[in-house]
Amino acid sequence: MTTFDDREHAFENKFAHDAEMQFKAEARRNKLLGLWAAELMGKTGDEAAEYAKEVVKADFEEAGDEDVYRKVAGDLGDLADEPTIRTKMRELMAEAKAQIMSEVG
Repeated sequence: MTTFDDREHAFENKFAHDAEMQFKAEARRNKLLGLWAAELMGKTGDEAAEYAKEVVKADFEEAGDEDVYRKVAGDLGDLADEPTIRTKMRELMAEAKAQIMSEVG
């Protein structure tokens, strides 16, 4: 194998790894967001966990975060406004990435 082939293979592996880590971080963020929203709605225990799963599943409707935002915003209604939800999504993405990195590292 040539040096070019080695580099190409390494790049493909890194790309696949990065994509997998991004997917895991988004799923973790969505679970954390679901638990946060569930708490605002007064859900606890199994009910909160089930709601968090619904939020994770909502992310498979379309590419991007809008499907998750619509799900949570629709369910929360007047309990949280758009800036609050979007800020929480950003905060929880950072938290999710940190959690995953600590598990991997």
